[in-house]
Amino acid sequence: MPRGPEAPVLVWVDGQLFQADQTLLVQHCGFFRGLFRSGMREARAAEVRLRALSAGGFRTTLQVLRGERPALSAADELLQAVECAAFLQAPALARFLEHSLTSDNCALLCDAAAAFGLRDVFHSAALFICDGARELAAELVLPEAQAYVAALRPSSYVAVSTHTPAPGFLEDESRTVCYLDEEEDAWRTLAALPLEASTLLAGVATLGNKLYIVGGVRGASKEVVELGFCYDPEGGTWCEFASPHQPRYDTVLAGFDGHLYAIGGEFQRMPMSSVERYDPATGCWSFVADLPQPAAGVPCAQACGRLFVCLWRPADTTAVVEYTVRDDMWLPVAELRRPQSYGHCMVAHRDSLYVIRNGPSDDFLHCAIDCLNLATGQWTALPGQFVNSKGALFTAVVRGDTVYTVNRMFTLLYAIEGSTWRLLREKAGFPRPGSLQTFLLRLPPGAPRPVASTTPEL
Repeated sequence: MPRGPEAPVLVWVDGQLFQADQTLLVQHCGFFRGLFRSGMREARAAEVRLRALSAGGFRTTLQVLRGERPALSAADELLQAVECAAFLQAPALARFLEHSLTSDNCALLCDAAAAFGLRDVFHSAALFICDGARELAAELVLPEAQAYVAALRPSSYVAVSTHTPAPGFLEDESRTVCYLDEEEDAWRTLAALPLEASTLLAGVATLGNKLYIVGGVRGASKEVVELGFCYDPEGGTWCEFASPHQPRYDTVLAGFDGHLYAIGGEFQRMPMSSVERYDPATGCWSFVADLPQPAAGVPCAQACGRLFVCLWRPADTTAVVEYTVRDDMWLPVAELRRPQSYGHCMVAHRDSLYVIRNGPSDDFLHCAIDCLNLATGQWTALPGQFVNSKGALFTAVVRGDTVYTVNRMFTLLYAIEGSTWRLLREKAGFPRPGSLQTFLLRLPPGAPRPVASTTPEL
């Protein structure tokens, strides 16, 4: 009996029968979109039979398309998901696999994605391997994958300190973006900031391996810089782009899901709850859902393809909330209560968020780290003491399984091992005073840049 256009689709896969929403399949899968719009006899049949796929992979596909987050740990589960993403032409499943990359599965996913022609998953897995431990590349089997990874350059740890436009917009050699040369243990100059740019209370983020600066202030009256600035390391060039509709400073800028998000901030010394999203393809900003409360300088992190921020609330509470693009909503995730202690920085690794907060009784010389497992919703306090001299741990960045932190005295690298951060090695400190914003950029090959000049502390 023919199936009506609104009836569920009955799909046989590997001897198992699935009932699926036709609209969902057509929206997210090129295979089903082509099938149901083709007018072929199979499109009008009561059942669809997929002989080339596994039942487990199709079940994972349906879960992801419905917005669920299945845990894929076994090699067979990952391979079946890659096969389904390729055969069904399901970008949402491919993105889910990209967000599921870890040091345990990156080689497997890289090889599988190369074999099945999933270029985005293949590229993301190769970048992950390049940024990880050296032994990860040795796990690759396919020569194509080995050669591709070998041709990549790892991400560099990049930092910019607080700068306002120089008087009369004159050149100032200290107004530069710098990167850490780990082999030579030196901070080097990457690029001079545009003369009009300010990094004081600015939002700084990366997206698509480009650096974006939004907001920032000049002068005692905190006049907001009107333009945004974008740096492309491939060409070593800056360009200007439009600022958010709402002038704001001390905003948090996040590169997420192909867009920039300017989250909260202040204007005329009043905190704001508004959030704006920038589409680099159109050059336009648009408002999205407000934060649950006005907030400035919120800690922000991304885990498993999800965007999280920390909000401070009375009674010594740090609240973690998540923005969902599909529903355009901020949803509560968890709360952490510690006496006189709030989250000042947040980083993510796998399915865990690490909230770095000041020590008890407003002690900023030391800090504590609490881990939120997103799968279980449980908090765990990391063991050990973390010295937070001049805010080093409040500028943490994760690359692979390593956390980078920096201040004027040293750059410290920690290995994330289970529920602990183990001090891995120490590198040169940043040569400039002031607050820092740090991030990762993949720099083109070439001769080493000049060593960054040292600016004396005021």
